[in-house]
Amino acid sequence: GAKPPRLGFDTYSIRAMQWKDMQLLDYAASLKLDAIQLSSLDDYSSLEPEHLKQVKEHAAKRGILIDGGTGCICSLSKAFNKKEGSGSEALLKGLKVSNLVGAKVMRCYMGTRDDRDDPAHLEACMAETIRTFRAAKNQAQDLGVKIAIENHAGDMQAREVRTIIEESGKDFVGSCLDSGNPIWVAEDPNLTMEILGPYVLTMHTRDSVVFELPQGAAAQWVALGDGVIDFGAFMEKKRQLCPDAPLHLEIITGRPPDVLPYFEPDFWRRFPKTPAQDFVRFVQLAKKGHPLMGPMVVEDAGGNRPAEFKIALREQQRLDLERSLDYAKKKLGAGIQWRS
Repeated sequence: GAKPPRLGFDTYSIRAMQWKDMQLLDYAASLKLDAIQLSSLDDYSSLEPEHLKQVKEHAAKRGILIDGGTGCICSLSKAFNKKEGSGSEALLKGLKVSNLVGAKVMRCYMGTRDDRDDPAHLEACMAETIRTFRAAKNQAQDLGVKIAIENHAGDMQAREVRTIIEESGKDFVGSCLDSGNPIWVAEDPNLTMEILGPYVLTMHTRDSVVFELPQGAAAQWVALGDGVIDFGAFMEKKRQLCPDAPLHLEIITGRPPDVLPYFEPDFWRRFPKTPAQDFVRFVQLAKKGHPLMGPMVVEDAGGNRPAEFKIALREQQRLDLERSLDYAKKKLGAGIQWRS
């Protein structure tokens, strides 16, 4: 049979630890993982070429594949940090760092759910992202790094991401498929995989609970195996469509459920082009779903928190990531120890 995919994690999973590159690599090695996504330039203790070369050597010594990452690269998006200069400058800075640490793929994203408030603004962001990618083509190819655009934080549905990849050039742009973010745009993650699978270069994998409410549905991110997403089907599609993409877990727990009031007309202003057949898949997910019944420390509830709370949150992130990795190894057949 085919080789099991590499198993790793996106560093955002344990952001409360505030670890940097070398600690993150050592932690991945201690868990017997063979991949990691350093998804932000803040993951490095220094961006000096000499240091980045050491990170590359350390990863090679540990047998860990690095996927690179940076943040928002669309200067029109509400998520863009103006300190980066232009979208092109932000993109190129990330590509150069990725190249120096030996990464062949770099994740980035267009925007955020706020970019959907006005369909014309969303279209403008998509056009600007395509322009930014096309302008960087020669540099990306010279550096030997492919661009993986994430379906991020409710910015785009899978068909919209596919448009960006196709229009930019799928020879150097692909998908960083996030299985948690589709629920923000009323999309079943299995549909996301069907549409974007052929373009997937790297992944953010996490589970969600989705359940019905009188005004629509609610959705919440949970550890792998605690949710309602059919990961058996998901992994089967992955094997067919993108067998070589590493399976990075990006476990985000500690957030309250998000309400999707799709029985209210206002909801559809943000999704004027969603095909009915796509939406029906999401409704089916909500119908068979349920709220999370386990305990959870909620980080995004506002207010000042005592130090004990921060410690509990750090522990929760670590435990939820480690039990999710365990689930991926035992139930999804991912990772190093499944190779003959």
